[in-house]
Amino acid sequence: MTGSTPSPVAWVRVMQALVARELVESFGLPERRTAELLGIVPSAVSQYLSGKRLGRPLSRPLQDPTARALARRTAQEMLEGSVGPRRILEAAATLAESGGARRGPSASSAALPRPGRAVPRWFRRRVAGEQDAVTECMRLARRSRDEMTRAVFRQIASDSLRHAEIVASLASYLDRGITAVRPTGVSRADIDGLLRRERAAEASDGGDPAPELGGVLRILWESMEADERKHELLLSALRAATPSGYQHPRRTRPGSARCPP
Repeated sequence: MTGSTPSPVAWVRVMQALVARELVESFGLPERRTAELLGIVPSAVSQYLSGKRLGRPLSRPLQDPTARALARRTAQEMLEGSVGPRRILEAAATLAESGGARRGPSASSAALPRPGRAVPRWFRRRVAGEQDAVTECMRLARRSRDEMTRAVFRQIASDSLRHAEIVASLASYLDRGITAVRPTGVSRADIDGLLRRERAAEASDGGDPAPELGGVLRILWESMEADERKHELLLSALRAATPSGYQHPRRTRPGSARCPP
């Protein structure tokens, strides 16, 4: 992959930054609500607004009038509730196709911001592979004639994009010599509660409609069921990695502090 090849991950980040700016600065949304609409964490919104998350090479398209107009339309659609975070993928593809890709970020600028010698080479190959998958899924989604088939390709594109971000984050940690991170801010009780809610939701869905579904409809249902099984595995593993003695710090209300004996 050459330095002149457009990076799908880079364009998605640019579009996230553009839409975040529109939602916060033009529509007055709080950063936390903006993060919920975009499907990202609030700290990512703050970094997009400050310019820290993109860096100088990726910040140039933020001033492009065509890109800003597209971001405003996307932000409006997301506010109206007619589209979800996956609309960002479509908007990013539109932005790249409009000609911005000829003067915008390259794949090499978005894969690993600070590649180090300690980072295994296969990490970079994995990021490149996930980026290629996003591009191909976007192309196939545009070719599909029905919403359900498009939904399959959009889901794969969304997963591939998330995988690329995870691998890039792993690489940055390894580059700093960090090979293990413990869960923070959550207790085993928190995870147990979430597991109970997940299982209760599955138990109350009225049965398994899969036998009555066919074609793409069944594929999407089975994909959702596979996600639920993945959530169970992730939460169980997270629970096992969480220290058993962790408790949330108690918050004291103003004026309620105990006096020393």
